[in-house]
Formats: sequence, structure tokens, C-alpha cells
Amino acid sequence: MTAGKIPFSLIVKPAGSRCNLHCRYCYYLEKSKYSSHERQTVMGDDLLEAMIVQAIQGNPGPVVSFTWHGGEPTLAGLDFYRKAVAFEKKHLPRGWQAWNNLQTNGLLLDNEWCRFLQKEHFDVGLSIDGTETVHDTNRVDLGGNGTWKRVRESCRRLQRTGVQPDLLCTVTSASAADPVGVYRSLRELDTGWIQFIPVVVYREDGTLTEESVTPEAYGDFLTAVFDEWMTNDLGRLDVQLFAECAKVWAGGSAAVCTMAPTCGQVLVVEEDGAVYACDHYVDSEHRLGSLERDRLDDLAHGSFQRAFGLSKQDSLTETCKHCPYLSVCSGGCPKDRTVKGPAGEKGHYLLCPGLLRFFAHAEPRLREMMRLSGEGRTPAEIMERMRINGNNMPG
Repeated sequence: MTAGKIPFSLIVKPAGSRCNLHCRYCYYLEKSKYSSHERQTVMGDDLLEAMIVQAIQGNPGPVVSFTWHGGEPTLAGLDFYRKAVAFEKKHLPRGWQAWNNLQTNGLLLDNEWCRFLQKEHFDVGLSIDGTETVHDTNRVDLGGNGTWKRVRESCRRLQRTGVQPDLLCTVTSASAADPVGVYRSLRELDTGWIQFIPVVVYREDGTLTEESVTPEAYGDFLTAVFDEWMTNDLGRLDVQLFAECAKVWAGGSAAVCTMAPTCGQVLVVEEDGAVYACDHYVDSEHRLGSLERDRLDDLAHGSFQRAFGLSKQDSLTETCKHCPYLSVCSGGCPKDRTVKGPAGEKGHYLLCPGLLRFFAHAEPRLREMMRLSGEGRTPAEIMERMRINGNNMPG
């Protein structure tokens, strides 16, 4: 490890905002207008190598992190990732490694793709919105056709190749109407990990789109899923939010950016080499610079990015500052601090009411589960205890 360097990671969009789906809740497609190279569709080899070299040189090591995102990152083509891995191996110091994570809708993952991902030890985040009905309500291809069956088969193909994907499930108005059905459909895929991502998309007038989840529905969704998980699936699978809450309540720190006290350690690199402060702020105001003219470590640790990261903490409402759940929420993602708080303060987190309900319900149960685990109880014993006592706990 190189002393004095502060680590940062990259979200890379090698094909920009291009996608082979047309999800009804997508907000990425509009970001293509910020590309300075209108005709460029895939990051060029020179930019790719420069980005990898700068990420390695700017990080303390021994791990350098790349999340390949989009749009749909597989549209860059398999050869692009072969080059990326070759550049990583060429430039990584002895004893260092690259952590590669591919966030994909799965439609292009044939056997060749899967063998490559397995051979090169890529982590894969696969987007699937639970049941066929819920998924196909919003996640349609360019012809308007549902994609659930194809994504499910891609999941099975990955598993047959030895890649166990993480499931990325959005929480929309549709999925919030069937929380247990959505959860059970994901559980059937038996991947061991589920991440729920609330969809909050604003119209130009500031109102939420019809696909967006309301605060109340989000809280109800999480609470229903939590109860199903704690009484049936301990030791079988983890849900990211539940695992992160348990980690914080056990005295640790959250690894998820939305739960962290500050932002700013994950830069976004577009296909034209433009670098932005955050995946939710790909706009002219938050454009930090370019790979062609700037160095990633300078951008990651520059005054603008430091101020951007600290603003999450500095702009907390008084309600948030005195909230008993601040340690597991940190005021939520700044992009959704769009409403007035209980005391009339501006800049409060939209989903706060739902999360308050979930935290109040989950905390005593998670703490009891951690206590029982500390006594050496098996997952089966803990689940049985929670079936008997869970309904009698606060929340």
C-alpha cells in the first residue's frame, strides 16, 4: 500500500448511456447529451488504458476498483473488456489486483461472455425486478417486449458457468404492491445476495413519476420483505440493506454510499473521458474534468470534490442531526433531499418517513438476531425464535 494516498473507485460507462432496454423509469438516457463526442459510442483504447493507469497510480492499493456501468456496459463488446483486463494486468504492481464489477441487464450474456466473466473473476450485478409481471411492467426492450424470461435465463447461465450474480432489484410503485411476491421470486434464483434500489424519478415540475415509489410504500415494502427474510432465509441469502444495518448497529461502518456520512469517493467516467462527481450528478455543474487533460487523483481529491462530499454531512436538516437512525441513514442520498422536514426545513430526504418505519421495526429484531448469533445459535434456531417472538417486539 502506498502511504498518504486516499482510495477512490470508478464507475465507468464504456458505452455511455446507450442501452438495449427502454425501462420506463430510466433516467440515464437523458445523460447522453453531456457527452462531448456525439459520434463516439465506445470508449477508445487510449482513454481506457489512460484511465486504468491513472486509477492505479492514484490509489494506495493493493486493490483498485472498477464498476462497469451504463446504460448497458455489455454494449461495449466483449473485446473491450478483454483489453481492459489486459491493461490492468500490464500496469498493476506486483501483489495488487483489480476488482471488476459488471452491472448489467443480462440480455447479451451468452456462454462466451459468462466464461470470460468467470475466468477473470468479475463480480456481476444482474438487474431483475422480481416477478415476471412486475419486471415486465417497466423493464422492456427497444421493441416494448418484456425481458424477464431472458434475464432469468442469463442468471441461470451465469450460475452454470460458476458465476453467482448479485441481484439488483428496483423498488417501484409496481414492486411495492407485491413485496413478498417480488422477494420470493428473487429468492428462487438462489444467488445469495439481493440489493433493493428505490426508484425516485422527478418530472420537470418536481413531482414524482408514476413508476416512482412513495415513502410510505417503500417503508411497507422493506418491512414486509424483512419479516419474510428473518423467519425463512437466515444463512441462505443476504439483503444488502439489512446486512449494512446490522453492520452499523454492531459498531461498524456502512459500505454503501447512500448510508455513508459523506460522498465523493466514487467518480464517474463517461465513454468520452469526461469525469463527474457522482453517478447521480452527471451534469455540467458536476463535471470535474477529462481524462485527456486531468489526472484522476487530482480530480478525486480536489477542492470541488471534497466540498461535494462534505456537503452531504454539512447540509443535514436539524431533524436528521437529532434522529436516532442517523448512523444507518446519514440523511439519505442528496439527490433526493427534495422535501420539507417535520419542522418545515427544506432539503429533507424524500424517503425518510418510510425508512423511519423500517428502522424502528428492524432494529430490535436485528439486535436480537445478532445477540442470538453471538450465543452460538444456528440460523434455524434464530429463525424459530423470531417466528415466535418477532411479532411481540416494538415497531
